[in-house]
Amino acid sequence: MNNDQAPLRIGAAGLGRAFMLMLPTFVAHPRIELVAASDPREEARREFEREFGGRAYATVEAMCEDRNVDAVYIATPHELHAHNVVAAAARGKHALVEKPMAISLAECQAMIDAAASAGTTLVVGHSHGFDLPFARTRELIASGTYGGVRMITALNFTDFLYRPRRPEELDTAKGGGVVFSQGAHQVDIVRLLGGGIVRSVRAHTGAWDASRPTEGAYAAHLTFADGTFASLVYSGYAHFDSDELVGWIGEMGHPKDPAKYGATRAALRGGMSAAEEEALKYNRAYGKTSSTSAAPVAHNQFGMVIASCDRADLRPLPDGVMVYDDARTWLDALPPPGVPRGEVIDELCDAIAGVRPATHSGAWAMATLEVCLAILQSSRTGREIELEHQVAVAASGERAC
Repeated sequence: MNNDQAPLRIGAAGLGRAFMLMLPTFVAHPRIELVAASDPREEARREFEREFGGRAYATVEAMCEDRNVDAVYIATPHELHAHNVVAAAARGKHALVEKPMAISLAECQAMIDAAASAGTTLVVGHSHGFDLPFARTRELIASGTYGGVRMITALNFTDFLYRPRRPEELDTAKGGGVVFSQGAHQVDIVRLLGGGIVRSVRAHTGAWDASRPTEGAYAAHLTFADGTFASLVYSGYAHFDSDELVGWIGEMGHPKDPAKYGATRAALRGGMSAAEEEALKYNRAYGKTSSTSAAPVAHNQFGMVIASCDRADLRPLPDGVMVYDDARTWLDALPPPGVPRGEVIDELCDAIAGVRPATHSGAWAMATLEVCLAILQSSRTGREIELEHQVAVAASGERAC
Protein backbone atom coordinates (compact mmCIF):
# COMPACT_ATOMS: atom_id res chain seq x y z
CA MET A 1 0.00 0.00 0.00
CA ASN A 2 1.44 3.38 -0.93
CA ASN A 3 0.50 6.86 0.18
CA ASP A 4 -1.49 7.46 -3.03
CA GLN A 5 -4.02 4.76 -2.17
CA ALA A 6 -7.16 5.35 -0.16
CA PRO A 7 -6.38 5.54 3.56
CA LEU A 8 -7.04 2.56 5.78
CA ARG A 9 -10.20 3.22 7.80
CA ILE A 10 -9.64 2.46 11.48
CA GLY A 11 -12.04 1.96 14.35
CA ALA A 12 -10.59 2.39 17.84
CA ALA A 13 -11.70 -0.10 20.49
CA GLY A 14 -11.16 1.59 23.83
CA LEU A 15 -10.67 5.34 24.29
CA GLY A 16 -8.43 5.20 27.35
CA ARG A 17 -4.81 6.09 28.00
CA ALA A 18 -3.33 3.83 25.28
CA PHE A 19 -5.63 5.46 22.71
CA MET A 20 -4.50 8.90 23.88
CA LEU A 21 -0.87 7.93 23.29
CA MET A 22 -1.64 6.68 19.78
CA LEU A 23 -4.01 9.51 18.89
CA PRO A 24 -1.30 11.87 17.56
CA THR A 25 -0.28 9.07 15.19
CA PHE A 26 -3.84 8.49 14.00
CA VAL A 27 -4.35 12.21 13.40
CA ALA A 28 -1.06 12.87 11.60
CA HIS A 29 -0.46 9.73 9.54
CA PRO A 30 -1.57 10.11 5.90
CA ARG A 31 -2.19 6.39 5.35
CA ILE A 32 -5.10 6.04 7.79
CA GLU A 33 -8.41 7.64 8.69
CA LEU A 34 -10.01 7.35 12.11
CA VAL A 35 -13.68 6.64 11.31
CA ALA A 36 -15.20 4.90 14.35
CA ALA A 37 -14.70 4.08 18.01
CA SER A 38 -16.14 2.02 20.84
CA ASP A 39 -16.07 2.71 24.55
CA PRO A 40 -18.48 2.07 27.44
CA ARG A 41 -18.27 5.75 28.49
CA GLU A 42 -20.98 7.81 26.85
CA GLU A 43 -19.07 11.07 27.30
CA ALA A 44 -16.10 9.63 25.39
CA ARG A 45 -18.35 8.48 22.56
CA ARG A 46 -20.00 11.87 22.29
CA GLU A 47 -16.63 13.64 22.22
CA PHE A 48 -15.31 11.27 19.53
CA GLU A 49 -18.30 11.90 17.29
CA ARG A 50 -17.97 15.66 17.83
CA GLU A 51 -14.23 15.74 17.11
CA PHE A 52 -13.93 13.20 14.29
CA GLY A 53 -17.43 12.97 12.85
CA GLY A 54 -17.36 9.16 12.92
CA ARG A 55 -19.70 6.73 14.63
CA ALA A 56 -19.07 5.69 18.22
CA TYR A 57 -20.43 2.48 19.70
CA ALA A 58 -20.90 1.08 23.20
CA THR A 59 -19.34 -2.31 22.31
CA VAL A 60 -16.47 -3.56 20.18
CA GLU A 61 -18.76 -6.05 18.47
CA ALA A 62 -21.14 -3.30 17.34
CA MET A 63 -18.26 -1.26 15.94
CA CYS A 64 -16.94 -4.27 14.03
CA GLU A 65 -20.29 -4.50 12.22
CA ASP A 66 -19.65 -1.04 10.74
CA ARG A 67 -18.96 -1.46 7.01
CA ASN A 68 -16.87 1.72 6.97
CA VAL A 69 -14.26 0.10 9.26
CA ASP A 70 -11.36 -1.74 7.59
CA ALA A 71 -9.23 -2.40 10.67
CA VAL A 72 -9.66 -2.24 14.42
CA TYR A 73 -7.15 -0.76 16.85
CA ILE A 74 -7.67 -2.69 20.10
CA ALA A 75 -6.71 -0.78 23.25
CA THR A 76 -9.04 -2.47 25.70
CA PRO A 77 -7.84 -4.05 29.00
CA HIS A 78 -5.33 -6.83 28.48
CA GLU A 79 -7.67 -9.65 29.43
CA LEU A 80 -10.09 -8.62 26.63
CA HIS A 81 -7.59 -8.58 23.76
CA ALA A 82 -8.19 -12.15 22.62
CA HIS A 83 -11.97 -11.82 22.64
CA ASN A 84 -11.80 -8.54 20.73
CA VAL A 85 -9.41 -9.82 18.05
CA VAL A 86 -11.55 -12.91 17.49
CA ALA A 87 -14.64 -10.70 17.20
CA ALA A 88 -12.90 -8.44 14.68
CA ALA A 89 -11.64 -11.34 12.57
CA ALA A 90 -15.10 -12.95 12.52
CA ARG A 91 -16.37 -9.76 10.87
CA GLY A 92 -13.50 -9.53 8.37
CA LYS A 93 -11.60 -6.74 10.13
CA HIS A 94 -7.84 -6.50 10.35
CA ALA A 95 -6.51 -5.90 13.87
CA LEU A 96 -3.81 -3.80 15.46
CA VAL A 97 -3.78 -4.89 19.10
CA GLU A 98 -1.89 -3.19 21.91
CA LYS A 99 0.78 -5.06 23.80
CA PRO A 100 0.76 -7.43 25.56
CA MET A 101 -0.89 -9.51 22.88
CA ALA A 102 -2.86 -11.42 25.52
CA ILE A 103 -2.28 -12.95 28.95
CA SER A 104 -1.94 -16.63 27.98
CA LEU A 105 -0.40 -18.57 25.13
CA ALA A 106 -3.73 -20.27 24.45
CA GLU A 107 -5.32 -16.86 23.88
CA CYS A 108 -2.47 -15.89 21.54
CA GLN A 109 -2.97 -19.03 19.49
CA ALA A 110 -6.72 -18.39 19.28
CA MET A 111 -6.03 -14.88 17.95
CA ILE A 112 -3.55 -16.17 15.37
CA ASP A 113 -5.96 -18.91 14.27
CA ALA A 114 -8.90 -16.51 14.00
CA ALA A 115 -6.97 -14.10 11.78
CA ALA A 116 -5.61 -16.93 9.62
CA SER A 117 -9.07 -18.45 9.17
CA ALA A 118 -10.59 -15.09 8.23
CA GLY A 119 -7.70 -14.06 6.00
CA THR A 120 -7.17 -10.89 8.01
CA THR A 121 -3.94 -9.27 9.19
CA LEU A 122 -2.92 -9.26 12.86
CA VAL A 123 -0.24 -6.83 14.07
CA VAL A 124 0.70 -6.38 17.73
CA GLY A 125 1.90 -2.98 18.93
CA HIS A 126 2.90 -0.43 19.86
CA SER A 127 5.90 -2.02 21.53
CA HIS A 128 9.20 -0.19 21.55
CA GLY A 129 10.69 -2.70 19.15
CA PHE A 130 9.01 -0.58 16.45
CA ASP A 131 11.07 2.49 17.38
CA LEU A 132 13.56 3.62 14.76
CA PRO A 133 16.68 3.64 17.02
CA PHE A 134 16.13 -0.03 17.88
CA ALA A 135 15.38 -0.92 14.26
CA ARG A 136 18.58 0.87 13.21
CA THR A 137 20.57 -1.02 15.86
CA ARG A 138 19.22 -4.27 14.45
CA GLU A 139 20.29 -3.18 10.95
CA LEU A 140 23.83 -2.51 12.20
CA ILE A 141 23.95 -5.94 13.82
CA ALA A 142 22.55 -7.66 10.73
CA SER A 143 25.12 -5.90 8.50
CA GLY A 144 27.89 -7.95 10.11
CA THR A 145 30.16 -4.88 10.29
CA TYR A 146 30.75 -5.35 14.00
CA GLY A 147 30.58 -9.12 14.17
CA GLY A 148 27.97 -11.10 16.02
CA VAL A 149 26.03 -9.79 18.98
CA ARG A 150 27.19 -11.58 22.15
CA MET A 151 25.53 -9.83 25.09
CA ILE A 152 22.62 -7.43 25.55
CA THR A 153 22.03 -5.23 28.58
CA ALA A 154 18.64 -3.57 29.12
CA LEU A 155 17.79 -1.44 32.14
CA ASN A 156 14.79 0.78 32.83
CA PHE A 157 13.69 2.50 36.07
CA THR A 158 10.37 4.38 35.94
CA ASP A 159 7.35 5.45 38.00
CA PHE A 160 5.05 2.95 36.25
CA LEU A 161 3.50 1.36 39.34
CA TYR A 162 2.41 4.68 40.82
CA ARG A 163 0.63 6.14 37.84
CA PRO A 164 -3.15 5.98 38.31
CA ARG A 165 -4.31 2.41 37.79
CA ARG A 166 -7.57 0.53 37.37
CA PRO A 167 -7.95 -2.46 39.74
CA GLU A 168 -7.11 -5.04 37.04
CA GLU A 169 -3.83 -3.25 36.31
CA LEU A 170 -2.70 -4.21 39.82
CA ASP A 171 -3.85 -7.84 39.46
CA THR A 172 -1.30 -10.14 37.80
CA ALA A 173 -3.99 -12.73 36.99
CA LYS A 174 -5.68 -10.13 34.78
CA GLY A 175 -2.49 -9.01 33.05
CA GLY A 176 -1.48 -6.40 35.60
CA GLY A 177 1.99 -5.53 36.83
CA VAL A 178 5.19 -4.59 35.09
CA VAL A 179 6.00 -7.98 33.57
CA PHE A 180 2.97 -7.96 31.27
CA SER A 181 2.82 -4.21 30.62
CA GLN A 182 6.50 -3.26 30.50
CA GLY A 183 8.22 -6.58 29.94
CA ALA A 184 6.37 -6.74 26.62
CA HIS A 185 8.42 -3.72 25.54
CA GLN A 186 11.78 -4.75 26.95
CA VAL A 187 11.58 -8.38 25.84
CA ASP A 188 10.54 -7.32 22.35
CA ILE A 189 13.59 -5.04 22.08
CA VAL A 190 16.02 -7.65 23.37
CA ARG A 191 14.63 -10.41 21.16
CA LEU A 192 14.90 -8.12 18.15
CA LEU A 193 18.56 -7.35 18.84
CA GLY A 194 19.43 -10.91 19.87
CA GLY A 195 17.94 -12.73 16.89
CA GLY A 196 14.58 -13.73 18.29
CA ILE A 197 14.99 -17.27 19.58
CA VAL A 198 15.31 -17.31 23.37
CA ARG A 199 16.16 -20.77 24.64
CA SER A 200 15.65 -20.28 28.39
CA VAL A 201 14.80 -17.74 31.08
CA ARG A 202 15.90 -17.40 34.71
CA ALA A 203 14.31 -14.54 36.64
CA HIS A 204 13.24 -12.93 39.89
CA THR A 205 10.34 -10.55 40.37
CA GLY A 206 9.65 -8.08 43.16
CA ALA A 207 6.35 -7.02 44.75
CA TRP A 208 7.39 -4.73 47.58
CA ASP A 209 4.35 -2.52 48.21
CA ALA A 210 1.27 -4.18 49.70
CA SER A 211 -0.88 -1.30 48.48
CA ARG A 212 0.11 -2.15 44.89
CA PRO A 213 -0.28 -5.98 45.03
CA THR A 214 1.46 -6.98 41.81
CA GLU A 215 4.97 -7.18 40.40
CA GLY A 216 6.68 -3.81 40.36
CA ALA A 217 10.14 -5.01 39.35
CA TYR A 218 12.00 -7.89 37.75
CA ALA A 219 15.47 -9.02 36.81
CA ALA A 220 15.83 -11.68 34.12
CA HIS A 221 18.63 -13.58 32.41
CA LEU A 222 17.81 -14.73 28.86
CA THR A 223 19.88 -17.26 26.94
CA PHE A 224 19.45 -17.36 23.16
CA ALA A 225 19.76 -20.44 20.99
CA ASP A 226 23.09 -19.27 19.54
CA GLY A 227 24.65 -18.60 22.96
CA THR A 228 23.96 -14.85 23.07
CA PHE A 229 22.77 -13.82 26.52
CA ALA A 230 20.87 -10.83 27.85
CA SER A 231 20.19 -9.23 31.21
CA LEU A 232 16.92 -7.35 31.70
CA VAL A 233 16.22 -5.14 34.72
CA TYR A 234 13.05 -3.14 35.24
CA SER A 235 11.70 -1.22 38.22
CA GLY A 236 8.49 0.77 38.30
CA TYR A 237 8.81 1.87 41.94
CA ALA A 238 9.30 5.59 41.20
CA HIS A 239 12.69 6.15 42.81
CA PHE A 240 15.69 6.26 40.43
CA ASP A 241 14.62 7.44 36.97
CA SER A 242 16.70 6.01 34.14
CA ASP A 243 15.61 8.84 31.83
CA GLU A 244 18.58 10.53 33.51
CA LEU A 245 20.77 8.24 31.38
CA VAL A 246 19.29 9.45 28.08
CA GLY A 247 19.49 13.20 28.59
CA TRP A 248 16.12 13.54 30.34
CA ILE A 249 14.15 12.58 27.25
CA GLY A 250 11.03 10.74 28.37
CA GLU A 251 9.70 7.47 27.00
CA MET A 252 7.50 9.24 24.44
CA GLY A 253 10.32 11.44 23.12
CA HIS A 254 9.42 14.60 25.04
CA PRO A 255 11.78 16.58 27.31
CA LYS A 256 11.36 15.71 30.98
CA ASP A 257 11.74 18.01 34.00
CA PRO A 258 13.85 16.27 36.69
CA ALA A 259 12.59 18.84 39.22
CA LYS A 260 9.24 17.02 39.21
CA TYR A 261 10.79 14.03 41.00
CA GLY A 262 8.26 12.37 43.31
CA ALA A 263 5.18 13.88 41.67
CA THR A 264 3.71 10.52 40.65
CA ARG A 265 3.82 9.05 44.15
CA ALA A 266 2.60 12.32 45.65
CA ALA A 267 -0.52 12.29 43.49
CA LEU A 268 -1.66 9.02 45.13
CA ARG A 269 -1.05 10.00 48.75
CA GLY A 270 -3.82 10.50 51.27
CA GLY A 271 -5.52 7.12 51.46
CA MET A 272 -7.11 7.20 48.01
CA SER A 273 -9.66 4.43 47.47
CA ALA A 274 -9.57 2.11 44.45
CA ALA A 275 -12.64 3.88 43.06
CA GLU A 276 -11.01 7.29 43.49
CA GLU A 277 -7.85 6.09 41.78
CA GLU A 278 -9.85 4.62 38.91
CA ALA A 279 -11.58 7.98 38.51
CA LEU A 280 -8.16 9.65 38.42
CA LYS A 281 -7.12 7.19 35.71
CA TYR A 282 -10.18 8.08 33.65
CA ASN A 283 -9.27 11.75 33.94
CA ARG A 284 -6.33 10.93 31.66
CA ALA A 285 -8.56 9.20 29.09
CA TYR A 286 -10.17 10.56 25.95
CA GLY A 287 -13.09 12.87 26.63
CA LYS A 288 -11.61 13.99 29.95
CA THR A 289 -8.40 15.64 28.81
CA SER A 290 -7.13 17.41 25.74
CA SER A 291 -6.55 15.20 22.72
CA THR A 292 -3.74 17.42 21.48
CA SER A 293 -0.14 17.22 22.63
CA ALA A 294 3.21 18.73 21.73
CA ALA A 295 5.16 16.97 19.00
CA PRO A 296 8.04 14.83 20.32
CA VAL A 297 11.53 16.26 19.95
CA ALA A 298 13.12 12.81 19.66
CA HIS A 299 12.27 9.17 19.14
CA ASN A 300 10.61 7.03 21.79
CA GLN A 301 13.05 5.32 24.15
CA PHE A 302 12.94 2.58 26.78
CA GLY A 303 15.83 3.09 29.18
CA MET A 304 19.43 2.11 28.66
CA VAL A 305 20.05 -0.65 26.11
CA ILE A 306 23.50 -1.83 24.98
CA ALA A 307 24.15 -4.54 22.40
CA SER A 308 27.70 -5.86 22.80
CA CYS A 309 29.10 -7.26 19.56
CA ASP A 310 32.50 -8.75 18.69
CA ARG A 311 33.94 -5.41 17.59
CA ALA A 312 31.66 -2.74 19.05
CA ASP A 313 29.03 -1.86 21.59
CA LEU A 314 25.86 -0.34 20.11
CA ARG A 315 23.64 1.88 22.23
CA PRO A 316 20.30 3.09 20.81
CA LEU A 317 19.42 6.62 21.94
CA PRO A 318 16.46 8.94 21.26
CA ASP A 319 18.42 10.66 18.44
CA GLY A 320 20.34 7.76 16.92
CA VAL A 321 22.70 4.91 17.77
CA MET A 322 25.99 5.43 19.60
CA VAL A 323 28.71 3.18 18.22
CA TYR A 324 31.70 2.31 20.40
CA ASP A 325 34.12 0.32 18.21
CA ASP A 326 37.76 -0.67 18.68
CA ALA A 327 39.14 2.79 17.86
CA ARG A 328 36.52 5.51 18.26
CA THR A 329 32.96 6.43 19.17
CA TRP A 330 30.34 8.28 17.15
CA LEU A 331 26.62 8.84 16.86
CA ASP A 332 24.87 7.22 13.90
CA ALA A 333 22.29 10.01 13.88
CA LEU A 334 18.64 9.61 12.96
CA PRO A 335 16.29 12.43 11.89
CA PRO A 336 13.54 13.39 14.36
CA PRO A 337 10.29 11.47 13.93
CA GLY A 338 7.92 12.93 11.36
CA VAL A 339 4.82 11.18 12.69
CA PRO A 340 5.20 9.80 16.23
CA ARG A 341 4.98 6.00 16.17
CA GLY A 342 4.46 6.17 12.43
CA GLU A 343 6.35 2.87 12.04
CA VAL A 344 3.35 1.06 13.56
CA ILE A 345 0.94 2.32 10.89
CA ASP A 346 3.40 1.70 8.07
CA GLU A 347 3.84 -1.91 9.18
CA LEU A 348 0.09 -2.46 9.45
CA CYS A 349 -0.69 -0.92 6.06
CA ASP A 350 2.18 -2.70 4.31
CA ALA A 351 1.17 -6.05 5.78
CA ILE A 352 -2.46 -5.65 4.72
CA ALA A 353 -1.38 -4.65 1.20
CA GLY A 354 1.09 -7.53 0.95
CA VAL A 355 4.07 -5.20 0.54
CA ARG A 356 5.96 -6.91 3.36
CA PRO A 357 5.00 -9.34 6.11
CA ALA A 358 4.10 -7.96 9.51
CA THR A 359 7.24 -7.89 11.62
CA HIS A 360 5.25 -7.72 14.86
CA SER A 361 3.09 -10.62 13.77
CA GLY A 362 0.98 -12.79 16.04
CA ALA A 363 3.74 -15.42 16.10
CA TRP A 364 6.37 -12.86 17.12
CA ALA A 365 4.18 -11.37 19.85
CA MET A 366 3.26 -14.82 21.16
CA ALA A 367 6.98 -15.58 21.52
CA THR A 368 7.47 -12.33 23.42
CA LEU A 369 4.59 -13.19 25.76
CA GLU A 370 6.13 -16.63 26.30
CA VAL A 371 9.26 -14.93 27.67
CA CYS A 372 7.15 -12.70 29.94
CA LEU A 373 5.25 -15.69 31.29
CA ALA A 374 8.56 -17.50 31.83
CA ILE A 375 9.81 -14.56 33.92
CA LEU A 376 6.80 -14.98 36.21
CA GLN A 377 7.12 -18.76 36.29
CA SER A 378 10.86 -18.76 36.97
CA SER A 379 10.44 -16.33 39.84
CA ARG A 380 7.61 -18.39 41.30
CA THR A 381 9.37 -21.77 41.02
CA GLY A 382 13.03 -20.82 41.34
CA ARG A 383 13.80 -22.74 38.13
CA GLU A 384 15.20 -21.98 34.72
CA ILE A 385 12.36 -22.16 32.18
CA GLU A 386 12.85 -23.67 28.73
CA LEU A 387 10.87 -22.09 25.87
CA GLU A 388 9.03 -23.69 22.96
CA HIS A 389 7.32 -21.01 20.84
CA GLN A 390 10.14 -18.74 19.73
CA VAL A 391 10.61 -17.36 16.21
CA ALA A 392 13.71 -15.90 14.61
CA VAL A 393 14.56 -12.57 13.08
CA ALA A 394 15.21 -13.10 9.37
CA ALA A 395 18.55 -12.05 7.89
CA SER A 396 16.92 -9.08 6.14
CA GLY A 397 15.87 -7.64 9.49
CA GLU A 398 12.28 -8.82 9.08
CA ARG A 399 11.04 -11.33 11.63
CA ALA A 400 10.15 -14.79 10.47
CA CYS A 401 6.47 -15.69 10.71
